[in-house]
Amino acid sequence: MRSTFSFLFYIKRSNPKKNGNVVIIGRITIDGERAQFSTKLEIQPDQWDNKGGRAKGKSASAVNLNQLLNGIQAKASVHYNRLMDEKGYVLPDKIKDALLGVEEKGKTIIFYFEKYNEQYKSKVGTMTSWTTYTKYELSKNRLIDFLKQHHGINDIPFREMNTVFLQDFYLFLRNTHKSGNNNAMKTMQKLRTVFNYIKNTGEVFIDPYAGFKMSFEKSDRSYLEQDELKTLYSKEFASERLEKVRDVFLFSCYTGISFSDICDLRKENIKQGSDKHLWITAKRNKTGIPFKVRLLNIPIAIMKKYEDAQENGKLLPMISNQNTNDYLHEITNICNINKKITFHVARHTFATLCLTEGMPIESISKLLGHSNIRTTQIYARIIDKKLNDDMNALAGKLNETEELSVAI
Repeated sequence: MRSTFSFLFYIKRSNPKKNGNVVIIGRITIDGERAQFSTKLEIQPDQWDNKGGRAKGKSASAVNLNQLLNGIQAKASVHYNRLMDEKGYVLPDKIKDALLGVEEKGKTIIFYFEKYNEQYKSKVGTMTSWTTYTKYELSKNRLIDFLKQHHGINDIPFREMNTVFLQDFYLFLRNTHKSGNNNAMKTMQKLRTVFNYIKNTGEVFIDPYAGFKMSFEKSDRSYLEQDELKTLYSKEFASERLEKVRDVFLFSCYTGISFSDICDLRKENIKQGSDKHLWITAKRNKTGIPFKVRLLNIPIAIMKKYEDAQENGKLLPMISNQNTNDYLHEITNICNINKKITFHVARHTFATLCLTEGMPIESISKLLGHSNIRTTQIYARIIDKKLNDDMNALAGKLNETEELSVAI
């Protein structure tokens, strides 16, 4: 059943201004509930028609004032109908806020982006990692850059964003920030997450992503082979900073532990198992999933090298992820390794090493602390050596069968 809606104007005769004018007040009534507001329009009391709720006469000033009042009432009706369609009910204060421009205040994309990021930040350390949180902050800042450069504003009501806006933002990421397709798409994903958050607050709107196609390109993920790992391990560096970064990188190559998780490793994470070997036991920052990795000879040697040399009981010497990746670029150049290496390559290297040596992918998934084996399959691709071994084994079996059939 539709609500009863009425709108009228009246004047406050008891509170005239110095020039004798009085303020015109608007009143919204819905199902007996009222909300009043000042129109900020004025009139002489004797020129006001109480019954009609408009200015008397047909003078230019009266006609102009009545047109303004008609416009306010028409806007009130539009807001009433819109809110009824969206929510099925309307409070008079909501129409009042809409008329005064308060409705969209705070209903901007950056406002909601910040609210979402604030909520996400509270999950750091328990349900997600600081690194992932900073990626949402970066995505927000990229959107602010776009608004400034292309629209000359710092924020925009989220309802004004459409598919064309998203396409322009994607092109801005590609052209201005030189993002690859997949990186740009990850930023677009984070913005879509914010729109889902807005939807969950109860807001009803046309989803701009309904017409925006998310598409990721398959990437050839890099990894190091064993001869390249030996080159890194045996190389002597004149720079202590490069040596430390090399050591931490190799530690990850032989354990599969991510950068953020290594940053949190302490002595208490190293425990002797029932098999008398040393194991690392911890939880992933990103997912909170427990993982357990046995320490091989190389990571044990690296760990002992920095034993008792770190502050706050940390296991290894860590610097920022960005600086680490910059130094890895130097290291690969010095070692004549012609691959684009970031710290994350160590995790992929570990997975491919395990798979190459015949470890089941289910075991690799547990070592990496993955919640879904499909995630592991991204890292643990079958390299050429493993593929050749598998084909040789298959050929041997088939050849034996063929020889047997010929003999028969």
